[in-house]
Amino acid sequence: MLVRKYLEWVEREPSGQSARAAHALARACLLAAPNSEDRAAMDAALTVLVDSGRTDIRQAIAEAMADSPAAPRHIVAALVGDQVSVAAPLVERSPQFIDGELIELLTTGSTALRATIASRPNLSAIVTAAIAEAGEREVCLALLHNDTAVIEPTTHAVIAARVGADPAVREAQLARHDIPPAVRQALIRHVADSLAAFVAGKGWLSDARSGTVAREACERATVNMVAEMEPSRLPALVEHLRVTGQLTTALMLRAACSGHFELFEAALARLADVPIERATHLVRSGRTRALQAIYAKARLPELAFDAFAAAIDTWARYAEEGGDYHRSRADLADTILVRYADAADSDGGDVATMLRRFAAEQAREAAQEYARAAA
Repeated sequence: MLVRKYLEWVEREPSGQSARAAHALARACLLAAPNSEDRAAMDAALTVLVDSGRTDIRQAIAEAMADSPAAPRHIVAALVGDQVSVAAPLVERSPQFIDGELIELLTTGSTALRATIASRPNLSAIVTAAIAEAGEREVCLALLHNDTAVIEPTTHAVIAARVGADPAVREAQLARHDIPPAVRQALIRHVADSLAAFVAGKGWLSDARSGTVAREACERATVNMVAEMEPSRLPALVEHLRVTGQLTTALMLRAACSGHFELFEAALARLADVPIERATHLVRSGRTRALQAIYAKARLPELAFDAFAAAIDTWARYAEEGGDYHRSRADLADTILVRYADAADSDGGDVATMLRRFAAEQAREAAQEYARAAA
C-alpha cells in the first residue's frame, strides 16, 4: 500500500521534488536490512521508477547508488543500459563491475560512455589495454588524465601509435610518470618532426636546415631525458634508438660532451655485445687502450674515438678539480676541441664540426642557466 501511494505521489509532484524523493528512497533502500520487507518494498518501488520513463528520476537513482556495492543488481543493470546522462555515475564509480563487463561496455557503448569508463578509479591493465586498442582520441585523453589507471608500457606504445599525432594526447602522455623511455623518446621525435615540417612548409627554413634543427633538438631532449632516467630503463631506450636508426655517433658524442656517459656506456655495451658493467668500468677507469678495443668492436667511427676519449678525460679532470658547473659546461666542448685538434685535420671535419656545434649550444645553455640562477 505504501509503495502504491508513493508512486502515485511521484506522478503528481513537480520533477525536481520527485527526483529528490527518488534519490532519498534509493539511499534508504541501500540502508535497509537485506531480505527485509522494507527492502523488498523499496526495491519494487525503485524498479517501477526506473521503468517509468522519467529521466530526472532515473538520474537521481543512479547518482544515489553509484558508490554502493549493495545496490540492487537488476537496477544497476537497467540504469547502465540507459542514456549516458543516466548511466555515467554508475559506469564511472560503481564497484560492482568486473573487467569483463567494462570491456563489454567499451564495445557496445558510445564514445562518451567509453570516456566515462576511462575515468574510473583504479582501472586494471586489461581494461586500459582495451581502451588503447580502440584508439579514440577523447577516450585515450580521459585515460591518460586518470592518475590511478594502470597503463602498461605496451599500452602506452599503442596509444602513441594510434593517436600520438594529436598534440593534446602527446602532452597528456608525456606528463605521466609511467610512460616508458622508448615511448617518451618517440613522442619527442614526433614533436621535432612535426615542427620541422611546419617550419619548412612556411618557408622559414629549407627542408634540409629544418630537418637538421629538428634532429639536433630531438638529440638534446633525448640526452636530457637520459639524465633523469633510472639506469635500469636505459637498455630498453638504447634498443629503441638502435632499431629506429637514432643511435648515431652524433647522439652518443653529444651525451659524452654533456657529461652524461650513461647513454654512451649503454650504447657501447649494446653495439659491442658486452655486459654494461664492463663498458661502464672501461669508460670510467681511464683505460683508453681497452676502451678502444670495445669501441672498435661496436663498429663506431674510428676517427671519432679521440673525441670520446677527450670528453671522458676532460670531464674527469673537472670532477677532480671541483670546477664551477656553469663554467665547465661552457668550456667543455672547447676544451675537447683543443684536445681533439690533432685528429681534426684527417677526419674530413665531420667530428670537429659536431664538436663546434656542441660547444656553441653548451655555451648558450650555460649562459641561460647562469642568468636564471642569478635572477
